[in-house]
Amino acid sequence: MPRSGEDARRRLRDAALELFRERGYDAATTAEIAARAGVTERTFFRHFRDKREALFDGETTLRDALTDGVLAAPANLEPMAALIWAFRSVEQMLLDNRAFSAPRQAVIASSPALQERVLMKTAGLVSALAEALRRRGVEAPLASLAAHTAMAAFNYAAAAWFEDPATPLDAHLTRAFEQLHTLSSPLHEAN
Repeated sequence: MPRSGEDARRRLRDAALELFRERGYDAATTAEIAARAGVTERTFFRHFRDKREALFDGETTLRDALTDGVLAAPANLEPMAALIWAFRSVEQMLLDNRAFSAPRQAVIASSPALQERVLMKTAGLVSALAEALRRRGVEAPLASLAAHTAMAAFNYAAAAWFEDPATPLDAHLTRAFEQLHTLSSPLHEAN
């Protein structure tokens, strides 16, 4: 049985994903997740508030890394470029977690409750990115617009990466932001 906190947390996360894939999110219980991980249900609740959180483990780490990336981006970068810089700064973290994230997407797609949780987590991430841009001196409305837009492009790139893992995430990210630029180009031409 695992004794270290990080090992138990990892095993719980993996057990939750396995059970959700096998039986569906709604059918799996925290007691079953704990048993599969070789720990008590009490240990489960020491690590996660509920079974949904087992699927979203690492979101705080990702949020912190992205906001740190925005703040660490070169000062001369415009808001979108700083956000791209931040997304690129977490690529290795995303690569390291891909074996968990890819099957997690299918579990999320099968559950409205999990889809709702993704929306909440994404909203929190967008707020954190906007705040990081404000700390760089970007006005609040523009920071919010940039964070929302960049997150949509990032999610688009991540979805493409899950479908086409042979192409590096950075290439999907570059393409998504190039497509975003192309979409906005007619606006400049119309004026």
